[in-house]
Amino acid sequence: MAAAANPIRIVLVHGGFVDGSGWAGVFEILKRDGFDVTVVQNPTLSLSDDVAVTTRAIAAQGGPVLLVGHSYGGAVVTEAGNHPQVAGLVYIAAFAPDAGESVSTLIKDPPPGAPVPPILPPRDGFLFLDRAKFHASFAADVDPALAEFMASSQVPWGLDALNGPVTTAAWKTKPSWYLVATDDRMIPPPAQRIMSKRAGSAVSEVPGSHAVYVSQPGPVAAFIERAARETAARSR
Repeated sequence: MAAAANPIRIVLVHGGFVDGSGWAGVFEILKRDGFDVTVVQNPTLSLSDDVAVTTRAIAAQGGPVLLVGHSYGGAVVTEAGNHPQVAGLVYIAAFAPDAGESVSTLIKDPPPGAPVPPILPPRDGFLFLDRAKFHASFAADVDPALAEFMASSQVPWGLDALNGPVTTAAWKTKPSWYLVATDDRMIPPPAQRIMSKRAGSAVSEVPGSHAVYVSQPGPVAAFIERAARETAARSR
């Protein structure tokens, strides 16, 4: 796909416990297919800080932006997506809060039988996942060696990021797409379906863990490219 045929810039936003390097496979495919792609490196200290960092990345683009978020990154793009350059939102196994909601409020009452993420008690205001349970919970379909590296290189996730409420949900005024990971053990697939339906998103599903963007970059990139094509068509 030629960049000239699709002027949409793609901005990728990672979630909690990880950094932007997990997007490498998706990034390579999108670049190969002619897209201008930026990967945001959020500090994940607070939602407001991450929204500010993401907003700067959006403002630096030379045209309309398709904003993509994974996991907690969905909360970031829900707020940052109100920037006028953002033409559409993509959620990859992500939280899609409404105004006044945070990741904390969305996970506080899991349904009976739902998997419980192995989040350890806070240390100095930061959260980590149990390294011994990281592979099974976060990245079950990722190569074991890579999953071990991800577990051992976790980025501290701040309580202010977990608890930060969205003020204005961009999905209420911007088109959105949502990719459900059907084997997710961090955000239960039924919860993903509820959030995507509430947001009025165009939905697809793929068998995969919470780290589906790492384990299956091909299908994830194809979904993002579909959203980019449809976003470009809307703007014509």
